[in-house]
Amino acid sequence: MSAISGIDIALWDLKARRMGVPIYRLLGGKVRNKVQVYAWIGGDRPKDIEVAAKARIAQGLKCIKMNATEDVNWLDSPSVLDSTVERLKTVKSLGLDAGLDFHGRLHKSMAKQLAKALEPHRPLFIEEPLLVEHPEALKQLSSLTTIPIAFGERLYTRWDCKPFLEQGIVDVLQPDIAHAGGISETKKIAIMAEAYDVAIAPHCPLGPIALAASIQVAFSTPNFVIQEMSLGMHYNVEAGEEDLNTYLVDQTVFDIEDGYVKAPTGVGLGIEINEEVVRRISKETGHWQCKEFYGPDGSIREW
Repeated sequence: MSAISGIDIALWDLKARRMGVPIYRLLGGKVRNKVQVYAWIGGDRPKDIEVAAKARIAQGLKCIKMNATEDVNWLDSPSVLDSTVERLKTVKSLGLDAGLDFHGRLHKSMAKQLAKALEPHRPLFIEEPLLVEHPEALKQLSSLTTIPIAFGERLYTRWDCKPFLEQGIVDVLQPDIAHAGGISETKKIAIMAEAYDVAIAPHCPLGPIALAASIQVAFSTPNFVIQEMSLGMHYNVEAGEEDLNTYLVDQTVFDIEDGYVKAPTGVGLGIEINEEVVRRISKETGHWQCKEFYGPDGSIREW
């Protein structure tokens, strides 16, 4: 689906450029003038939250997302969840809203406890509180909490999404345009979600093409609520690698103002890629390796 997504996005860009319009004009037209965005703080093992949150405020953001926990055992000490609550309280005291990404790291016994502990502090949403491979457990959890439940990055078509919509399990659907069939399928997912009164908040911890494509969909989608962006993403920063704007000719396209990114003025995707930079970096880049997490007993904890 990633290959199909790339081809689909390219074809929409070519078509819109040929017609001299932004892609959102071909998707039904613009329903908003700007798109609310959020970025990450804290990394895989959340730390220095107050400093990171203040830096995001200085960038113009009003909302952030952070990992809920480090890797956690199937059944762990309840005390491992205490720091999550404290971090959320810290971020909210600074005036930010926050989504908490469980990342599928928690299993049912711990996810239920954490959702209940977080509820009084009103996170914007909890993301992937359990993996989508466990729909029965997700349904049970959704009946136990009033916090909006978000997921969708591991669902690749509207048919993958449909059972969760029909059963009322998901409140905020998060398709990833780079592996959910591109613009065509993501727009269909959004239309289907609207029929079930479910919001769309696209998953996109990726580069400028995926973000630009997501934003084009957002401008034409009534039930869109917020867009993830990879500006200062922890796994790039920690590795000293390129950031979101590195590959752009105009690096102001995704500038944030009062928590929002304005509608791009260019045709097609609304961005221009610096191909010379892409070619240079491609010669220096090695293979990306998935991270692995291990418990104190040496067992692997995947997410």
